[in-house]
Amino acid sequence: MADTRIIIEQAYSAFNHRNIDAALALMTEDVSWPRASEGGKVIGKEEIRAYWTRQWAEFDPHVEPLAITEDAVGKVRVRVHQLVKSLQGDILADSEVLHVFTMNRGLIAAMDLGDEADATAGPSAAFAHRS
Repeated sequence: MADTRIIIEQAYSAFNHRNIDAALALMTEDVSWPRASEGGKVIGKEEIRAYWTRQWAEFDPHVEPLAITEDAVGKVRVRVHQLVKSLQGDILADSEVLHVFTMNRGLIAAMDLGDEADATAGPSAAFAHRS
């Protein structure tokens, strides 16, 4: 779990610093990722790059891990403080959310939103306020 914790923390740090390449280096080529601000999922590093680029052009999200645990089936559950601001600095959402990671050979293979069972659902409530 120690190595997994480090990888997860590095991924959040890279995301918060808008260092896409550093974040993607911690993921498998076919990584599955939720499009929290748009709904649905993306598959693969280049789709994540495109999604994050669109997201950051519209919102200023920051996610800080509060607790990292591994469950009995190997899923890594991360409770995060999520702060989403408009590009003008207005707070759009300030809440705790659950992210659930699947690891594969020391890399992030998938991330799911723990509070939302339907991966095809629309945008997360945190992104309901469009700029």
